[in-house]
Amino acid sequence: MNKHALVKKMAKDAGITEAAAGKALKSFMEGVTDALKKHNGITLVGFGTFKKIYRKERNGRNPQTGEPIKIMEKNVVKFWAGKKLRGQIEAS
Repeated sequence: MNKHALVKKMAKDAGITEAAAGKALKSFMEGVTDALKKHNGITLVGFGTFKKIYRKERNGRNPQTGEPIKIMEKNVVKFWAGKKLRGQIEAS
């Protein structure tokens, strides 16, 4: 599902316009981004948790040549699915 399809589904399910659903989705994504920038996590009980994790510089290998390379340090976003979401996915 892409963003447009999600906005259409949100609008239909909530009985609102696609423009309003698009604004709501944009606000949600900006809220998650802002919280992660401030080193906070986002926990949506039953759905899951978004958290920023720092990865140290490490050594790796180029998969095509096998040549050793350095993978630079960076922040990454991790998502852990909540119990309710995991249960719904497993049931389908």
